[in-house]
Amino acid sequence: MIDSYFPHLLIALVALLATAKLLGALAQRIGQPAVVGELIAGVLLGTSLLGLVNPTNPVLHALAELGVLVLLFEIGLHTDLRSLAKVGSQAITVAIVGVALPFGLGYAVSQALGLGTIPSIVAGAALTATSIGISARTLSDLNQLHTPEGQIVLGAAVLDDIVGLVILSVVANLVEGTAVTAGEIAKTSSLAIGFVVAAIVIGGLVMPHVFRLVARIEASGTLGVIGLAFAFLLAWLADEAGSATIIGAFSAGLILHGTPQRQAIEKTTTSIGHFFVPIFFVSVGAAVDIRTLGEPRVLLFGGALIAVGVLGKFVAGFAPFWFNGSKSLIGIAMIPRGEVGLIFAQMGLATGTLTSQLYSAIALMVLATTFITPPLLAMRVRSSAASAESADRPGDGGIDDLVAGTSTYPTQRPQRPQKGRD
Repeated sequence: MIDSYFPHLLIALVALLATAKLLGALAQRIGQPAVVGELIAGVLLGTSLLGLVNPTNPVLHALAELGVLVLLFEIGLHTDLRSLAKVGSQAITVAIVGVALPFGLGYAVSQALGLGTIPSIVAGAALTATSIGISARTLSDLNQLHTPEGQIVLGAAVLDDIVGLVILSVVANLVEGTAVTAGEIAKTSSLAIGFVVAAIVIGGLVMPHVFRLVARIEASGTLGVIGLAFAFLLAWLADEAGSATIIGAFSAGLILHGTPQRQAIEKTTTSIGHFFVPIFFVSVGAAVDIRTLGEPRVLLFGGALIAVGVLGKFVAGFAPFWFNGSKSLIGIAMIPRGEVGLIFAQMGLATGTLTSQLYSAIALMVLATTFITPPLLAMRVRSSAASAESADRPGDGGIDDLVAGTSTYPTQRPQRPQKGRD
């Protein structure tokens, strides 16, 4: 049986990787992030069109899960914990508003459309968590991940996932008819937050010594492979502790960010990521079943969820009113729901809480928010760059005037975070 299945897996990987890379390159040619092309590749190759990629296939699903772990590990490697701490208050504010507002709006819209209490709660919960994979990859493609706005989005998305775990636990109990107690909520919250803190504190003390010893092994790729093994270990431990695997992989990257061996680890991780990461994004796109999207009930409910889903997260970007950067960029980057929203929808469908139509409507919201975010972010970044260029032209009081005058500023303008005009 394995022998007969293996050729099918090979042709699926050929189609997946080749199409993802080609469409990703094409997307970049027209000024869009590569992730847009990879998502479109998934739609084309999915079961509703060409049928070459089935996201529910256990092997492809496992490869996609590895892809998102590699991606989050890479992001953690590039993230300075001190930079995250500097925007901690802004990230917490964005996260709290970005969970509470979409949930409330989603519940209200569902009730207005005639859904029962539990289905309305499931629909609202599906709107809560931002997809850190989609947001971080898009910001990285646009060179915005290291800006204050990018760090706020990253911190808020991680917190969203932690809060999402708590909400998922509560909703699962409600669906099963189990009473929800304050003790259970506190336990789930403590496990999720405690794991991240413990991993960073203990790992930060132990792992630098471990990698100094590993560095003595003069074999190509050893540091990178051990680094990935550490990321997978923390992902497993996170799952065992009741947290999310992606939080474990991200924590591993944060821990290794300050090690002298980081560049060697990054080199291997990036190479491996070129294979695994596109599989994740193609799988997200392949989950689109375009055959169910023409039903009036699906379009009505899905359209309403898209509207409140986009509004709730976008408004959350403006919650830290004291922040002087581009709040609209933060709001746009928080919009995609990705795989997290689908988990809620799948749980509702499996338990009979959601009908297939309602499931399709939530899936439509997830996919719409996932697809619109990269091009919207690209437009926002270009707009910010154009505004900055205009402000820096000679005669406008910009940086070039300082260079042309008596200033001691260097002739090449230093990189600085883009600040939009909101």
